[in-house]
Amino acid sequence: MLHALIMAGGGGTRFWPRSRRARPKQFLTMAGDRTLLQNTVDRIEARVPPERTWIITSADHVDEVRKQLPNVPPDHVVGEPAPRDTAPCVALGAALVARQDPDAVLLVLPADHVIEPAREFLRVAHAAAELADENPDALVTFGIPPTWPSTGYGYIQRDAALPTRQGLNVFRVKRFVEKPREATAREYLASGDYFWNAGVFVGRAATFLNQFERHEPATRAGVARIAAAWGTPDDVLAREFPLLNKISFDFAVMERCPNVIVVEAPYQWDDVGSWLALQRLHPQDADGNTVLARHAGVETTGCIIVGDDTKIITTLGVRDLIIVQDGDCVLVADRSKEGEVKRLVEELRRRGLERYL
Repeated sequence: MLHALIMAGGGGTRFWPRSRRARPKQFLTMAGDRTLLQNTVDRIEARVPPERTWIITSADHVDEVRKQLPNVPPDHVVGEPAPRDTAPCVALGAALVARQDPDAVLLVLPADHVIEPAREFLRVAHAAAELADENPDALVTFGIPPTWPSTGYGYIQRDAALPTRQGLNVFRVKRFVEKPREATAREYLASGDYFWNAGVFVGRAATFLNQFERHEPATRAGVARIAAAWGTPDDVLAREFPLLNKISFDFAVMERCPNVIVVEAPYQWDDVGSWLALQRLHPQDADGNTVLARHAGVETTGCIIVGDDTKIITTLGVRDLIIVQDGDCVLVADRSKEGEVKRLVEELRRRGLERYL
């Protein structure tokens, strides 16, 4: 039976000031009236009902998740007592799901992606679940055909082709590559042998745990103790989780797993990683501006402008800027620096201005 684990613990610092510690990116609306987290659950509900869905988030955001997702069982919303990156998150989710259903197939996905249409995502998920069920020692991932030489995404190099599944191309994985330099990204795009790494994984829950046992045994042992005590008064989560190795799931497991399969994804995908994503999600005006604010501009071109409806942003003689007003904070940045907004977050922290985070 297919279960889902949604990773909702990220801080979304590249979306400051709209994304704050009390309201990170996954709880924001980027298009439409549903948040990224709500859209993620909506997307899978036809295949994975709420009673087989788990959300792992920060302990500070458990109440917000339960508020946004009232149909998910409250005890399926898990609050991490400390940020430990994605590997401990996946390990804990796999251990909790396996405790309920030892034969479970697990779909692991981030809470903050935009995917259209949902039916195509479900087609890939269905194919991946079949492959995972038939290949019990394999983990399956989704590959996005790149459309530009992105230096902000990880890449998957495909290997030998496997028989198609659900009309989708399927390949063995040769290797994972972290964010490349621009020249290398251009080579990857031209070769046709690489996918963007969408950060979605499917496998038997037992297979995830076996891979942790092999590559991160201390993490496997820690989540086993947490799962064994789940539902008891003993708060093993608070004691054990902060001690787990802080490492991404890609580094800890996927890059080391000897049997990985990638399914080519046919849907439109955006990881909403920075403010430029709004340009891809919303139309531009006649001057190439993406405006989600009350705005009056003269000689303003190529800008992304976001603000509260209660305030007005005016611009004169500017181009290629990101201008974001949110509550008590204003961001003005060159578009070419859009991936470095987190440097400002670090600077605010260094100056003791954490009240603005």
